[in-house]
Amino acid sequence: DGSGRLRVPVVFLTNAGNCLRSAKAQELSQALGLQVSPEQVILSHSPLQLFSQFHQKCMLVTGQGPVEENAHNLGFKHVVTIEALRKAYPLLDMVDLSRRPKEPPPPTTGFPTIEGVILFGEPVRWETSLQLITDVLLSNGNPGAELQDVPYPHLPVLACNMDLLWMAEAKMPSRFGHGTFLLCLENIYKKVTGRELKYEALIGKPSRITYFYAEYLIKQQAEKQGWKAPIRRLYAVGDNPMSDVYGANLYNNYLSAQQNQVQAGVKRSPQAASPQTKDYLELRKDCNNSVESCKSILVCTGVYRHNDSVPSKTEQCTTETVFHGHRDFCFDPSLVEASYIVQDVDDAVQLAFKKENWS
Repeated sequence: DGSGRLRVPVVFLTNAGNCLRSAKAQELSQALGLQVSPEQVILSHSPLQLFSQFHQKCMLVTGQGPVEENAHNLGFKHVVTIEALRKAYPLLDMVDLSRRPKEPPPPTTGFPTIEGVILFGEPVRWETSLQLITDVLLSNGNPGAELQDVPYPHLPVLACNMDLLWMAEAKMPSRFGHGTFLLCLENIYKKVTGRELKYEALIGKPSRITYFYAEYLIKQQAEKQGWKAPIRRLYAVGDNPMSDVYGANLYNNYLSAQQNQVQAGVKRSPQAASPQTKDYLELRKDCNNSVESCKSILVCTGVYRHNDSVPSKTEQCTTETVFHGHRDFCFDPSLVEASYIVQDVDDAVQLAFKKENWS
């Protein structure tokens, strides 16, 4: 409106997770010239606030930025960083010759047993994190122990941000994302143990629980703004067909199925059978199920570009020959086919306003 306040509920959903929610809100406020509150920002890890069954457990956390503070803000009470684990067990990290201990270290005492792993985002020293995470999984959370057999199922692993690639300033194709790190970890674990690495939860786009969390926050905003009519349609704007469009379409399929009283995503998403589904469905009971659809709007200013022009038919350009999505998400060409393709975010906003008959 004329005072710079948002007229409709908006959330800013990103797979970034190497910062605080408040810092991202401040960054957006400065860029957009309006006041964005932390409650309007969803980082890749934000939905972990819903996973209260892990909040009292001792969790190993990896990634960049304020990972400990982020974990505590989400409700986790006991966290251990990769650096703390490496310091406690200096003989584990042996790839970099310059970091190997020059003398035998004293035995480790009093270090807590790790009960789960949170992968917030791509770390800096991949070899260190890959080695130590694998050690934790193979030792059932106690790298100082010598187990006769490899424990399986292994400790719970919660992963945030599955993006294989992301758009940066480089002229070369997109940069490695956390999805690339996950791919390394999954293959190393399988090569070493002969078994599949299993996730307790996959958070961030395109997971269904992330889009539900966005819907949940949008409804909270609508209530604060005094909206009387229920929200029927969501519009998800993004530049990555394999993340933004896939996730919005996956959630749209769930909403459509829900309208028909069918359990969400049984045929489309392997996550439908995952432990997080229970939490998700419990939350749905407390949420007014008014939303009927989630339309995906693809913009041409980031990962996806189409010769700087907007094609008339989405199927001409969104079908990918190589699936960049995560291993646990099945590929369906229809899921990366956007409802609409526009040039940029401004066009996307104007399109939503037109569809809703807003002036």
